Amino acid sequence: MKVSSGERTANYVILLAFATFALWPILTVLASALGAPDSGDSGGLTVAGLHLGNFAEAWQIGQFGTYLRMSLLVSVFTVVVSVVLSVLSGYAFGCMSFRGSQVLFYVFLLGIMMPSEAVVVPLFFDLRAIGLTNTFWAVVLPQVAQSVAFGTFWMRAYFRSSSRVLVEAARVDGASTRRILWQVLVPLARPAIVTMIVLVFMWTWNEFLIPLVMVTDESLRTAPLGLAFFQGQYTSGFTLLAAGAVIVATPVVVLYLFLQRHFIAGMLEGAIRE
Repeated sequence: MKVSSGERTANYVILLAFATFALWPILTVLASALGAPDSGDSGGLTVAGLHLGNFAEAWQIGQFGTYLRMSLLVSVFTVVVSVVLSVLSGYAFGCMSFRGSQVLFYVFLLGIMMPSEAVVVPLFFDLRAIGLTNTFWAVVLPQVAQSVAFGTFWMRAYFRSSSRVLVEAARVDGASTRRILWQVLVPLARPAIVTMIVLVFMWTWNEFLIPLVMVTDESLRTAPLGLAFFQGQYTSGFTLLAAGAVIVATPVVVLYLFLQRHFIAGMLEGAIRE
């Protein structure tokens, strides 16, 4: 069916309107971060009227180096552990048949349906009973559990729709179950795995409630939590707060730009189909 020029123009106008609606808050924060300091002091690095010194000042005052390092450790640990466990569990639920698999899979789905707000308080008391509160593990373990729940659902869908011909051919050639998973299916699942990596990293990086409840030590604060304490505690102006927000959001944006091709392929194409 051929699309007329009028329909094409209307589509572009609608897409442009939605893009403007989505990007306007981001551009507003970025413009504020590059604007004149709230104090009126125009010192610092300035290029073509853009006050780049705001980022250096926010970085120093807000101690974002410590917070970003903690967020990076938490995010990388959560992503690595979650991806490995999700691939294994997704393969088990998607390609194997064992007693109780359906019931156990629905238990995994509870991790997706249950919001953090509903479990964070009892989880805090459970972790405090075993002495894990105010530690690195108190931040990462709940997020690993949440990410594995989603990752199992995501990878199960991929493995269930993967080519049975390849699996059967590998079995005929004498490949073991482990070899079929890591040498046959996982290389083909790269778009799906990369999509999961980006989503889990983004969710972990932006997580606010769990670090807020589980830790009180300043050295264990993540970047979003540090940004919340930065407002009011270190600055009452919006310029430095906007600069801090840009600093905190930059790693996620960089990761997405670096992996966007695989991310889009995983979202649109998903699994290899017969």
